[in-house]
Parts: sequence; structure tokens; C-alpha cells
Amino acid sequence: MQYAAGLFRHLKVAVDAHRTRNGQFLLTGSQKFTFMKNVSESLAGRADIVELETLSFAEILGALPEAELQAAIVRGGFPELYANPDIDSVAFYNSYLATYLERDVRALANVGSLRDFERFLRACALRSANLLNKADLARDVGIAPSTANQWLSILEASGQVVLLEPWFSNRTKSIVKSPKLYIADTGLLCALLNIRSVEALRQSPAAGAVWETFVFAQLRGRERRAGRSGSLFFWRDRTREVDFVVDAGGRLELFEAKWTEFPDLGDTVNLDFVRTVIGKSRVTAGGVVSRTPNSFPFSNGFRALPVTELG
Repeated sequence: MQYAAGLFRHLKVAVDAHRTRNGQFLLTGSQKFTFMKNVSESLAGRADIVELETLSFAEILGALPEAELQAAIVRGGFPELYANPDIDSVAFYNSYLATYLERDVRALANVGSLRDFERFLRACALRSANLLNKADLARDVGIAPSTANQWLSILEASGQVVLLEPWFSNRTKSIVKSPKLYIADTGLLCALLNIRSVEALRQSPAAGAVWETFVFAQLRGRERRAGRSGSLFFWRDRTREVDFVVDAGGRLELFEAKWTEFPDLGDTVNLDFVRTVIGKSRVTAGGVVSRTPNSFPFSNGFRALPVTELG
């Protein structure tokens, strides 16, 4: 639809002629910048906007029950990679990055240096699952802080990165105010980190960050399917962190993401601490999301959870 901008004014006329009839048209577009601009200008109040993310692991398993977890992390969630298993994922992401930089970024965002922008994107990948520090990003790439802020907005608006805000309440003190940064899809993240295989992932020092990024994507998809926009956070003070807090009307779930296959009680220390700080009555569930094949309980009420049990 982004290539047929003139069609929007005609759609507006058709929709206004039958305002009581919903679902007359289904529009799709891959370039979010121009697509959203045209929708907001021409179809304000007349359209419902649904942003589709890449496939969750549950969706991949639904289509390919034999899919292997770690291979799916490296391959990512772009549907075409599963519709056609013969596609080489390395070539796919190289092409994806080139297309994104040349088409979306250069044409639509007025970025002067694509080389610096690509370096900025790779610097973001190195920081996936970490607190966002725009000054560090700007310094590492050699750009002005204002440019880093603009480019981060471009990456967020185009769905390449997602920022996760901290959860806080009046009962907690010394909570950080900075969001955490995540690359939206682990296939793209692995491509940016030059992780090309399952074996490379297992040996990578970034495996824990890649796993946390993957778990975040699964929780993000779960919350979106449940219609709970804005329910996902993290918790952190000066010494402790819980990776994910799901706030559903004041009732909380707490999750830690651990790359291990054998989580133990020690992995729940921060979960237990935050549950005590927040108030045990408010925490309804939680656990350590890991590569364990089966769920099992810990003595403090939390559970070890395979990612398939996130729903």
C-alpha cells in the first residue's frame, strides 16, 4: 500500500459511504513510515492498525512441530524462512539489511551516512538485553548524542528495536529510569552479531543476551495476543534485576531468563527478593525461563519453565 498513496483518498470516500459496515478493506504494507503517515492523514478514525511481529516459537512449532529451539533462535521468526526452508538465512539477512538501509532509511529517514547508521545498528545489537545508554552509543559510533537519539527513534519506529520500560511503585526506591534495549528478532540479532549456527550460538559470549532477547519476544507476543498492551516491564535497583515483570491490572508475574538447561534455586534469588519488596500477595506466578525441556517447581514457589510454557 505504501506504493499506492493516491488510493487512500478513494478508500476514505468508500468507507464514509458505508460507515456502519466494518472490515470492508484489508491493507498491508511493509514500509511503516509512509504507510502509517498515509493512514493517519487519510483514514483517521476509520481504520484499526495491527502491527505484525515475526513468528513466535509457538507459531513456528504450530507449522513445523519438528522445529528445534536453538535453530529457531538463530534462524529468527521471519515467515518466509519457514515457508521455504531452502532459503539460506545468512543471505536472507544480508539482503534484508541492505534493503532496509537503502530503501527505508535512506529514502524515508534522510540519514546522511548509511555506513554510520549500520554501525549504530550493530552497536545496538551488542547492547541487546542491556540498559540503554545513548551517550555510550553515540561515543562508540562517533556521532552526536542528538543523532543517536534520532537514529534510535528510527530503529524503534521501523520495528528493528524495542525499548522495555522499568516497572516501579511508590514502595520501591532507587529504581532505574532508563529502559532496556532489545533487537526485535533474534534472527536479525544473530546476523548482526555474526552468529551463523547453533554451535556458534552455544559458544558465543552473547548467548545469554540472545536468549533474554528471545524470551522477551515470546512474552511480548503473548501479551499482545492477550490484548494487554503496555503490560510488560523489567525491575531493577542498584544491585538487583528481574528481567521481566508482567503487570495485569496490578497482579504481577515475575520472570528471569537463563540460558542454562539446568536452572536451580539460586536462579530465583532476585525473583524472591523482588516478590518480598513488592508484596507476595501481588505476585501470582513466575519462574526461570530456560532451555529446560520440562517444567518443575522450586521450593520457594517459583518454577523452572521451558519457553513453550509461556503460552
